[in-house]
Amino acid sequence: MNQDMGSDPRMSLKMTDRMSREDCFQFYCGPSVPCFTECCRKLDLALTPYDVLRLYTRLDKSPSEFLEDYTVIKAGSRHGFPEVFLKMDVDGEKLCPFVSKNGCTVYEDRPGACRIYPLGRASSKNRSTDLNEEFYFVVREPHCRGFEQTKNWLVDEWLSDQDLEQYNRLNDQLMELYMLGFRRGSAQFSTQQLQMFMMACYNLKKFREFIFRSSFLTKFELSSEDIELIRENDVILLEFSFRWLKFALFGIPALKLKS
Repeated sequence: MNQDMGSDPRMSLKMTDRMSREDCFQFYCGPSVPCFTECCRKLDLALTPYDVLRLYTRLDKSPSEFLEDYTVIKAGSRHGFPEVFLKMDVDGEKLCPFVSKNGCTVYEDRPGACRIYPLGRASSKNRSTDLNEEFYFVVREPHCRGFEQTKNWLVDEWLSDQDLEQYNRLNDQLMELYMLGFRRGSAQFSTQQLQMFMMACYNLKKFREFIFRSSFLTKFELSSEDIELIRENDVILLEFSFRWLKFALFGIPALKLKS
């Protein structure tokens, strides 16, 4: 149930399905709704790098521990990069490990796909401006009774209420890498390149060690302020990792080499 579709070229929606931030929909979810937590079972939940960062921080685990204990890594995507999925309980129900009868036990740090539901988010290129424009759509699953409730939302209100701004901003940067992978076509990434991707996106502890314990900082022009920020702030380090991967994997000058 990854509802952030980014710029996936497989995504095809009628114009009548598309919603702007000013459009309205009716929905409410909570313990009083008969289907409460039904959306937390029988699903494949892809985790973005920011999802993983929030969850391992919440659980007080190292990135390696979290990936080992709570995820399954799958290859074979059309963009060429591995994808990380939440490991569901193996009881036939594929139940989320963080759900209880009272709801989500990591609610404040739940993944972006859980936050945005029942909406999906995608983007398409405006032919006249050549810019990507985001749009939204309602995901209606048969079990969901939330649409029967009388709470009305503007899309923009929902995004704010679910605290999605930073999730969307960071996920958009991941989607840029995915699109570069799509455009690369049949060319395969090497094992080393895939390891670079996994380290930089999903194991910020190792990526930070790589930056500060190798010759990395002798190669790139970074201000002392930038160096301190990536040393101390995981979100800024994650954004830096996306820039580095653009440079290292695709030759895009997102970072500047020293003379």
